[in-house]
Amino acid sequence: MRIWFPAPSAALLALFLTTPAVAQDPTGDWQVEDGSAHIRIVDCGGVLWGVVSWEKTPGRDIHNPDPVQRGRPTLGMPVLLHMTPSEPGRWEGDVYNAKNGRSYDASIELKGADALHVEGCALEVLCGGEDWTRLAQTEPAQPQRGRGAATTGALTAPASAPSADICAAIAGRPH
Repeated sequence: MRIWFPAPSAALLALFLTTPAVAQDPTGDWQVEDGSAHIRIVDCGGVLWGVVSWEKTPGRDIHNPDPVQRGRPTLGMPVLLHMTPSEPGRWEGDVYNAKNGRSYDASIELKGADALHVEGCALEVLCGGEDWTRLAQTEPAQPQRGRGAATTGALTAPASAPSADICAAIAGRPH
């Protein structure tokens, strides 16, 4: 008995061979959907964290439930918290929303080499999400003048710092 498989068309082969593989690593810089901020995702010992690395309009974390944290600048603030792998191309953890001072169960999922879907849920039924776009890797961004880490509640390393410095600043601090 002979089994026949149709030969793939040249167009199908060309599409398959030229389609870039989906990156399995979300580390790097991402622009949020509305363009108001950039988030730097770093790997801290197998756990992903995302910090605000650029913002169109400087802000403060005025809605944080911890009064001590309310004066901290949003630049350098962690927003993706302890994201751990749940399946290939997907991580789960928490997301912090400075607009209301609440944290939500969250997931991030690579939808392509330059597309990341971020979703947060309250009570596992009320969910919302958005798509982020990967930024081209260029020279590290410079910290904004006057917005350094000396500000109360800020990270001890600016969001433009190397990943190891960001991880060290995140370690042991309340989120």
